[in-house]
Amino acid sequence: MLWQRLITGPLLIALILAVVWFDASLDAWSAARGLPPGLLLFGFACVLALLIAREIVAFLRGAGLSASLFAASIAALLGLVGTSLSALAPTSVGVSGVLSTALAAMLVTALLRMARERDPKGALALAGGTLLAGIYGGVLLGFWMLVRLEHSPWILVGAILTTKSCDIGAYFTGMSIGRHKMIPWLSPKKTWEGLAGGIIVATAVGAGLAHLSARCESPADQIPMWVGALGGALVAVVGQAGDLAESAFKRDSGLKDSGRILPGMGGVLDVLDSPLFTGPVVYWLLRFTTT
Repeated sequence: MLWQRLITGPLLIALILAVVWFDASLDAWSAARGLPPGLLLFGFACVLALLIAREIVAFLRGAGLSASLFAASIAALLGLVGTSLSALAPTSVGVSGVLSTALAAMLVTALLRMARERDPKGALALAGGTLLAGIYGGVLLGFWMLVRLEHSPWILVGAILTTKSCDIGAYFTGMSIGRHKMIPWLSPKKTWEGLAGGIIVATAVGAGLAHLSARCESPADQIPMWVGALGGALVAVVGQAGDLAESAFKRDSGLKDSGRILPGMGGVLDVLDSPLFTGPVVYWLLRFTTT
């Protein structure tokens, strides 16, 4: 309901800003003790990983597939920790080792869960679902932690805001002039005009936020305007792919929303469907252009 959104939205924004502010304020404390930045944000990401795993399990069970909440939760944490720790590995071989170990541990977790039940029926679905939770709730979320290790948390806020601005632009453009359906069999309300409007808005927001980043103290956080504009266009397209992916999950499971934890908005995935997909884009774009 609209009144629930009007309450949940500001509260959610206030929570995120509080976490980001406190996380940034701990940078000096962490550096003095030889610790990596983003410790508070990592703790927040762990909570999100568990919530995402829970919603992935709901999708799987809604589709009639075997799923274990315990295995999915462990897999999500393994994916998040593995992706985050890979940045701290001293060599490229170490990076590969950390990520490969995390992925292998996800599969082993699913197989151990199956062995505990002493029933091989549904073993393939359990293994696949566990890996899906590990990728969605862990690896994709972990890319944002990789960004945090090299940039201020406010860069994350700007990138996520740019991603979500596409949704806003696409909604109002589609409502105003949308005529040509994009994928009617999956998302009947999405139009090509809406997508174009979303890309334009996200490009403008990305460029504008990049211009403001010139005031940041760290050179790593000073994003060129052309990078902001390019990033806005890229996250707009990739973010819509993330939205469509979640739509496919919901249709297959017969669920209207991924959860009910956020009144008026649904579940965590209903809010993070597009940012989860854009994490890798943001990481690699900043990696190639600002470091």
